Amino acid sequence: MAPSLVSLTAARDPYPVFRVLRERYPLVRDELLGAWLVSRYEDVRDALARPWLVALPPGRTLSHMEGATHRAHRALLEPGLRGDALAALAAGAARTAHVLAHRIAARREADLVAEFCRWLPAAAVVTALGLPPEDAAYVQRWCRGGLTHLAGHHDELDARLRPHLVRRRAHPRDDLLSVLCAAEVGGRPLSDGTVTGLVGALLGGGGDATALALASFLANLLAHPDQLALVRERPELIPAAWAESLRRDPPAPVVLRRAVRPVTVAGTPLPAGAVVACLVGAAGRDPARFAEPDRYDVLRTDPGHLATGTGRHACLGAELACHIAEYGLRALLDALPGMVLAPGFGPEPRGLLTRGPRTLLVRPG
Repeated sequence: MAPSLVSLTAARDPYPVFRVLRERYPLVRDELLGAWLVSRYEDVRDALARPWLVALPPGRTLSHMEGATHRAHRALLEPGLRGDALAALAAGAARTAHVLAHRIAARREADLVAEFCRWLPAAAVVTALGLPPEDAAYVQRWCRGGLTHLAGHHDELDARLRPHLVRRRAHPRDDLLSVLCAAEVGGRPLSDGTVTGLVGALLGGGGDATALALASFLANLLAHPDQLALVRERPELIPAAWAESLRRDPPAPVVLRRAVRPVTVAGTPLPAGAVVACLVGAAGRDPARFAEPDRYDVLRTDPGHLATGTGRHACLGAELACHIAEYGLRALLDALPGMVLAPGFGPEPRGLLTRGPRTLLVRPG
């Protein structure tokens, strides 16, 4: 019998379960979860790109949009996360990382998750939107309360954004929130609800997913001192080290999709309404795609993670997240040149739909 993802074993460590599914049950119905599980790399990549497999409702984000509506809204966000705008955001992330890292440097011991990983991505996205810096604290709290890249309806976020929307519509500024408030689709401005949904997706993704990915990235390097030493010597390897961490330990190992029309997944026809669990974590460790897939190797020659999606729903903020990770690590290595895991501490990732270390104790060295 195929194992279910609704088990304590899977929640504690899903990778042995992923291995069994990938080897014996590449497409199987998980009755407890109410979803079809797809686990091999090629099948997961194909499912993530399928036009009739969409994010589960409710939601007001790009993940919930399709066709011309999706293309129009995506085109609104892209300029704020590309080119000169991206360079400005990256510079802001670098400054924030420098401040956070130097606060930690004087400490005998610090928790990088609580004092670095949770703050840096939230602050970068808040800066991109042009919101007050103190709003990063609200983003942290909202993410702990369930705000994710899928956003949905969030009363406190709606209320906090409302006065900013009024001001930006009347007096636009040079920030991403102003771009959204001034944008039109089909000759009509975006509604406040649509703008808030898009902002919520950016805040939830930047605040939670990137924080978890950053925590896993630092944990992988600290748990593999030879890899960390290599990155210290050759900082140009940092983007590859980040991509390798996303492959091995994605922040969202299970991505749920719903079929809005009949669709074929892993060679099997599924009906409209079927829920498909794309096991990104299983795909990232598929030996048919990656050599020695359980090993963390910053020199890997076979990249191709699926952690930031693929096709039309590939994450718009993936490049910004990579910059956040790079400048974050550079700042830590500068301020804490001898950084090591605290004695007796070992990173313990937790979670299934979202996963990463919740604590990362280090000594500055």
